[in-house]
Formats: sequence, structure tokens, C-alpha cells
Amino acid sequence: MLKRRIIPCLDIKDGRTVKGVNFINLRDAGDPVELAKIYVKQGADELIFLDITATIENRKALAGLVERISAEINIPFTVGGGIDTVDDVAILIKAGADKVTVNSSAVLKPELISEIAGQFGSQCVVVAIDTKLVDDEWIVFINGGRAPTDLRTVNWARMVEELGAGEVLLTSMNNDGTRLGFSIDITGEVSRNVNIPVIASGGAGSMEHFREVFFNTGCSAALAASIFHFGDITIPDLKNYLMNEKINVRCLI
Repeated sequence: MLKRRIIPCLDIKDGRTVKGVNFINLRDAGDPVELAKIYVKQGADELIFLDITATIENRKALAGLVERISAEINIPFTVGGGIDTVDDVAILIKAGADKVTVNSSAVLKPELISEIAGQFGSQCVVVAIDTKLVDDEWIVFINGGRAPTDLRTVNWARMVEELGAGEVLLTSMNNDGTRLGFSIDITGEVSRNVNIPVIASGGAGSMEHFREVFFNTGCSAALAASIFHFGDITIPDLKNYLMNEKINVRCLI
């Protein structure tokens, strides 16, 4: 059985790590390079870097910052923000990214998923899906969670797999930053409907929340930000807890 992964996420705005609630009310969470180094030392399985305002500001992800972070870490590193061409991906791979994540651009130009997969391999393409429960339907949002689409979340997840995505990063906007737990229902539904790994995101507030999402959905990884950034939970403590709960995670070095 594949080991479940623990992934800290660095949401970047103006070169700093930030974190909000329900995608708004952002507050500073520290220097991204220093945080990345801490997470590697603690035993994080991967790291995700999201330049959260690149798309709405119509610019590219900060390649210079990606290069600085990649020089300090030795774990898989996924980068997203403002990617809308294969050339953008090439720049980030050259800067040190192992994988890229696309969100709004994939919705607006689905063939981009296939283009990236064709040039760099499916394992390089993570499609981020920001989803919100609206009138009892889980709907896909783009532009940093600001714009709803007509896409139903499960249908879009199936489609991105068919287009060549190697992984889905699924964020529940309803749960994001609330620390009330992951959204078990949509995470489970997406995991059951695709054959690629699903990263659960949005709502982690306790070690029990990680146990719950791993036990009750087919997700292969769980992502968190603020609980790690502000020291509420450390990755070693979390992994020890999960191992005691009989959840298969990578052992600490």
C-alpha cells in the first residue's frame, strides 16, 4: 500500500507566506525560504508553493523565489500561480520545481493539461480544483476562488484525469482556514471517481482531522498550511500520531 503523504503548503503573496480563512483576510505567516527549510528538517513528504495572486494580477509565478527555495530543499516541490503556457512550466522546472499545478488556466484552456503532460509527463501535472458547496452542488471556482464556473467538481476531476493530469489538489473553500476539519464528502467522492492521487486540502485544525480524512476517503495525501506555519502541530508529532493510529505514513528520518 502506498504511504500517505503530509504536505505543507506555502501560499505566497508579495514574496511572503500568507494564510487566510475561506480565501480572504490574509495574514503574514513568515519567510517562505525559512519555512521550507524547517519543513524539510521536520520530515515533510512534499512541499507546495502557490503564488496566490499571480493569476488575478496577470503575472507569472515568482521564479526567483522558486529557485531560492529549491536550493534549500531535497523533497518533491510543486509550484503554481499564473501558469498558462508550456513555456511557463519550462521556466519553473528550470528554477527547481518538480511538478506544477494549474487551476484557472486549466479550466479556461483544458488542452493545456495535455500539452504539459505531453512535454513533461503526467507526473508533472497537478490540477488544483478549488470547490465550494453552492445550493447543495460542489462547484469549481477559479481566479483564486473569486469566480464560480459552470463545472461540477466531480465531473471536472474526471475530465482532468482524461486530459493527462497526474494528480488532483482538491481544496474545499468552505473549509479553508477554518480548522474545522477537511471536507470528507467531496474529498471522498472525488477520490472514488478518479484513478489518480488526490490531495485533500482545506480545514485541517487537529491531528484527528488528518486521521479522519485518511480513514474515510481514498485521498493519498493531506495538505495544511496555518497549523504548520504557526506551530500548532509539528510534522513529527503528526506522523507519530498517525502511525499509532495504524495509518501508513513515511517514517521520520
